[in-house]
Amino acid sequence: QVQLVESGGGLVQPGGSLRLSCTASGSIFMFNTMGWYRQAPGKQRELVARITSVGSTNYLDSVKGRFTISRDSAKNTLYLQMNSLKPEDTAVYYCNTDPYYRTYWGQGTQVTVSS
Repeated sequence: QVQLVESGGGLVQPGGSLRLSCTASGSIFMFNTMGWYRQAPGKQRELVARITSVGSTNYLDSVKGRFTISRDSAKNTLYLQMNSLKPEDTAVYYCNTDPYYRTYWGQGTQVTVSS
């Protein structure tokens, strides 16, 4: 059974940076496209960034140039480097495959951008 555990969130001022990590219990990173999702209060969960098994990446328009997704398949870890954070980036961030599997959702990690 796959378990995904997100970490690295916190409270940061606008313009600050955070690096999120997602570790998996199995080797799902090796052959799957992985994604970072986020859900802000009162909004639907959205895909923020994705990375294929060969390293191709795509980003939500609003985070392009600020966020970078990467993966270390040997460590079963997915990363999201977030720079120049804005208040509208405030959300709970999750990792999952793309497309996602409902049974893979973890607890997420809270990111709050506020002065």
